[in-house]
Amino acid sequence: MTKVAVILCGNGVYDGSEIYESVISFMALEEANINYQCFAPNIEQMHVINHLTGEVAEGESRNVLVEAARLARGNIKDLKDAKVDDYDALLVPGGFGAAKNLSNFAVKGADMQVLPEFLQFAQAMHQAGKPIGLICIAPTMAAKIFGPGVKCTVGNDAEVSAAIAAMGGEHFDCKVDQVCVDSERKLVTTPAYMVANSISEAAKGIRTTVDELLKML
Repeated sequence: MTKVAVILCGNGVYDGSEIYESVISFMALEEANINYQCFAPNIEQMHVINHLTGEVAEGESRNVLVEAARLARGNIKDLKDAKVDDYDALLVPGGFGAAKNLSNFAVKGADMQVLPEFLQFAQAMHQAGKPIGLICIAPTMAAKIFGPGVKCTVGNDAEVSAAIAAMGGEHFDCKVDQVCVDSERKLVTTPAYMVANSISEAAKGIRTTVDELLKML
């Protein structure tokens, strides 16, 4: 039976996984009758953002796995326990946690590094020929995972697309309901809330991402 590993990185758009993108991903997988298992790294967040004010919550610290468990209703495992042989595909919703907790793109830009345990798992999935979907800001990690020449999209953000190009990726501008498919590398990316103005808009590209992943299985 097909099973997808979904990697979360906290809970909340500004410091973790984007909640709407995550839930849409879960729904799209369930509607396709695909089983999935959520994972998150057992690390401290880069920082905590007060989502009411947008300010850093000074003195607060939160654990990425514990926060992501809120999104997964407790059905989540430590990323270090993820085994490539158990899964047929990998899906990573966006949210700034992808650029703060799974990587440090938010502060380093093109000089970013990817969290080693996530990078190891993602590269192993790729090397095993298993498709990967990256949503929203998560495609900034594509060049680190797949190497130079990888095709991806974050929508039409000039600064982010320039950083992707500087890392060796090939960025394609994309509308909210579109996806970028790198068939050679089995990578599907979509901009979601990098350009979306509503849940229904974000859902279009995410559902298509899941559809394209399943075609590659």
